[in-house]
Amino acid sequence: MLIYPVELTPDDNGTLLVTFPDIPEAVTFGEDQAEALLMAEDALLVMLSAYMDDRQPIPEPSPLNGRPGVALKVAAAGKVALHNAMLAAGKRKADLARMLNLAPTLVDRLLSLHHKSRIEQIETALAALGKRLVVDVREAA
Repeated sequence: MLIYPVELTPDDNGTLLVTFPDIPEAVTFGEDQAEALLMAEDALLVMLSAYMDDRQPIPEPSPLNGRPGVALKVAAAGKVALHNAMLAAGKRKADLARMLNLAPTLVDRLLSLHHKSRIEQIETALAALGKRLVVDVREAA
């Protein structure tokens, strides 16, 4: 499970500024903490998608240490793991498409954080790279 810590800073106009220590480009705001955290999830997904488009590795989240955090949904966390595994193996989307015998557009969807994919598809892609997806259960925050 990937839970990225957020910093909530009161802004001078009564809103809360949201930043991510691990993903400094992801910045948003909200009227209150609940709205700020809701907006934070979208900002995080947008920046993680940009990292993926630029073929940059996505950093692991740092410990929360009492800070609020944004947890990626299981499929999104699997896609992040797949992206990082591809980079580590020196593989591109076309390579993965050949390995899985899939059309390149299907691999694009498999790696898109804004497209729903079945978790089994992500597991199959990770297995082709010699990786295994592990899911963790934790207490709700």
